[in-house]
Amino acid sequence: MSAPRRLLIVEDDAKFAAALQRSFERKGYLVSHSVSLAETQDQLGRFEPGYAVVDLKLAGESGLACVEALRQHNPDLLIVVLTGFASIATAVEAIKLGACHYLAKPANSDDIEEAFARGSGDATTPISQRPTSIKTLEWERIHQTLVETEFNISETARRLGMHRRTLARKLEKRRLS
Repeated sequence: MSAPRRLLIVEDDAKFAAALQRSFERKGYLVSHSVSLAETQDQLGRFEPGYAVVDLKLAGESGLACVEALRQHNPDLLIVVLTGFASIATAVEAIKLGACHYLAKPANSDDIEEAFARGSGDATTPISQRPTSIKTLEWERIHQTLVETEFNISETARRLGMHRRTLARKLEKRRLS
């Protein structure tokens, strides 16, 4: 029998992480879980994953830092970033830092396994003929600024010239769950 596939889940939502862990364990993965960059780095000393699922927005920090640390630890690691706050800016940064794929929540273990299997790009992906809306452009600009400020809402609002509560309402209104 071959060695089990080793997966690290970096997710601060305990219920979602537990559901993912159970699902992957049923598929034959050996799974470990962490909730922060520090815990992820500690896990790497004891657990050598071949796969990782990283939540983009962890409590108080960006999952992009975890992607970077995981890639530095093992350049061959397949990393999928999950987020409820999808944007082009964060997708680009995740890929540049070494993620093989970027998925909007909700995603299940089948979606994630499919993303691991599609480790390279697809040049035949159709290009949309529909122009980008003003609302989408605003959403992208907000998320680009969030990444630049390491998800600091107050600093993002200041850079965008809007009240912090207005920004918080916009983020809550467009949340992807």
